[in-house]
Amino acid sequence: MRPTTLLLFLGFLCFTGTAHAQLQMRGLEVGPWLGGAFYLGDLNTEFRFNRPKPAGGIGARYNFNHRLAARASLNYGRLVAYDKDSGNTFEQRRNLNFVSDVFDFTGQFEFNFLPYYHGSPKYFFTPYAFVGFSAFHFNPQGVTPDGQTIKLQRLGTEGQAVGDEYHRVSVALAYGVGVRWDLTYELSMDASLSLRNTATDYLDDVSTTYPDPEQLRRLRPNSPAVRMSDRSLPGPDGDQIDRTGTQRGDDTNNDHYLFLGIGINYYFGDVLCPKVFKGKKVRVKKVKERRN
Repeated sequence: MRPTTLLLFLGFLCFTGTAHAQLQMRGLEVGPWLGGAFYLGDLNTEFRFNRPKPAGGIGARYNFNHRLAARASLNYGRLVAYDKDSGNTFEQRRNLNFVSDVFDFTGQFEFNFLPYYHGSPKYFFTPYAFVGFSAFHFNPQGVTPDGQTIKLQRLGTEGQAVGDEYHRVSVALAYGVGVRWDLTYELSMDASLSLRNTATDYLDDVSTTYPDPEQLRRLRPNSPAVRMSDRSLPGPDGDQIDRTGTQRGDDTNNDHYLFLGIGINYYFGDVLCPKVFKGKKVRVKKVKERRN
């Protein structure tokens, strides 16, 4: 499902859903999550998931009712990709790689597909979908054969002039699916798959064409810029091929990353009974009934 279609679908459900006849849930829940981070882009065009790296964060969700919620989260993930893992000959010979730590702030709206109430013996589980936006910081580094990492953005590896390098802060459309379930009235867990369609094609430091190595050497003297720009394997005769102006990446598609994680949350809110007593709603501090 395309992100825009998902957004319209959730909006339709938000305005056409009916309230549950017995309970209303409203309040804040907070908790951490742990999982894995994955990258998709110029150095992973085959949707490989062979290099999972750690990810985690902390989030706060406000439940407006049993169907709708808003969530804000601070997240971290490490992204890695190597051309040598590819089955594509061009990518294998290009021989690039990168590693980057991503720090992500995300705000999203969520829709529960089933009625969900903390502490309810019947409505204790629901799948959900969400959509929102992220702002994130990244800093791609290249890994040398001896294991050394070198920061790439400041090198202008595609011939960027000094001061015209790409920004290391960008934004993304965030969307995904998950499931939520209760452990107790206060504690719940959720598992989710969260994707980021970013507004940058330089998450991996790869986007357009190879620069002229002599020009790059003049722009970045006494730096490893030329060496980190073209790490391609030698040609069949063992000579290094001049790749000036040839394809290095694909600038028609921006990069993506995703988080797969599981979290635990503590609920600070209430479950409200809509029965009217002297013009006021009765507040139920805890739902005493438990699942068998």
